[in-house]
Amino acid sequence: MNEKVREVVEFENHFSEFLKKQPEKVQNKIFKIIEAIEMLERIPGNYLKMLFGTNGLYEARIQLGSDIWRVFCFFDNGKLVILLNGFIKKTQKTPKNEIEKALQLMQKYYKTKKK
Repeated sequence: MNEKVREVVEFENHFSEFLKKQPEKVQNKIFKIIEAIEMLERIPGNYLKMLFGTNGLYEARIQLGSDIWRVFCFFDNGKLVILLNGFIKKTQKTPKNEIEKALQLMQKYYKTKKK
C-alpha cells in the first residue's frame, strides 16, 4: 500500500466551490492530479508548476482535450499543499487577476495561521 508523501488540504472553500461547478469528467481528472501530488515524491512539471516571481505559488495543471484548468496551491512545511482558487484557462498566460486572488488567499492563510 502506497503511503502519502504529502497531505493536500483546502484553505477556506474556494477550491470546492470551483470544483462543484465543473463537469464530472473534469472533477475526476482534478482528483487524479491531486492524488498524484499526494503520492509522488517528485511531481511531474505537467501536473504542478511553480509560478515565477510569486513567492512560492504553484499551479496544478489539469488538461482534458483542448480545455485547460488551473488550481493554485502552495507548500507549507514542505508537506502540505493548500488548494486555493481554480479557473478555466482561456489564454496562453495565466491571468494576472487570478494570480493576485491566489496570492491574497496565501497571505490570508499565513495571517490566520499565526493566530
